[in-house]
Amino acid sequence: MTTTEFRAKLEQRKGQKQQVEKSILSTQNKIEDLEAEVIDIQEAQLILQTVAVATQRELEFHISDLVSMALDSVFPDPYRLALDFVLKRGKSEADISFVRGDEEEKIHPLSAAGGGAVDVAAFALRVSLWSLANPRTRNVLILDEPFKNINDSTRTMHTKAAEMIKMISDKLNLQIIIITLLPEILDTADKVFEIKNVKGVSKVI
Repeated sequence: MTTTEFRAKLEQRKGQKQQVEKSILSTQNKIEDLEAEVIDIQEAQLILQTVAVATQRELEFHISDLVSMALDSVFPDPYRLALDFVLKRGKSEADISFVRGDEEEKIHPLSAAGGGAVDVAAFALRVSLWSLANPRTRNVLILDEPFKNINDSTRTMHTKAAEMIKMISDKLNLQIIIITLLPEILDTADKVFEIKNVKGVSKVI
């Protein structure tokens, strides 16, 4: 190899080295940018998690309190509603369960609680979700045979359930239209419309 050829080869190698150095520098800059972006994302995620936890606690307080109050106003040994927020399929979901007294064991409402307790909890949940909605729908709630599963031969719990509906209606300025055969609910209603079947036609009397 002649001196000229050697010098040409050397210059070629220098050029390749400079290209590699530029590539390394560019890659290092990209890595630094990505690392900074990861830190920003982690900080944003932490803020979102903090807000989510605070929101969940507020929801738990609002919903659990209203439902537990409704259950407590009807039953002598009531359940309390427990909400547990869990991550499922990448989304935060609320698991609903009942707890009684100081017991730590959580009971699934549909499988382990009386139908009456489920009726009352379902009503209170519906009201609490309505009150949290933004914007809210019209302040009218329609119920078909609520509390029909309350099993109480003394009718005391039926009376308490009717009084609870009346109290919530008055406090939230919520008009509640109820289809029912329960005399206790009829007694607390502001207005009662009787419907009779006349020759196959339902008529308001």
